[in-house]
Amino acid sequence: MYWTLELASYLSDAPWPATKDELIDYAIRTGAPLEVVENLQAIEDEGESYDSIEEIWPDYPSDEDYLWNEDEY
Repeated sequence: MYWTLELASYLSDAPWPATKDELIDYAIRTGAPLEVVENLQAIEDEGESYDSIEEIWPDYPSDEDYLWNEDEY
């Protein structure tokens, strides 16, 4: 399983919180690449609900990862 920013972006508008099956269904319905569906299928699922992409891909960059000052714009 591998994630990139491009692949993760297909889940940015997903209906969070969501279960693994709901995310797979969402990815298929929205036409996400096959890699997104494969990555979601590879998740070891215990029936839990995920609140955001960070719970699936812990290295997903947050706003804090970017070094610009929003007050300047």
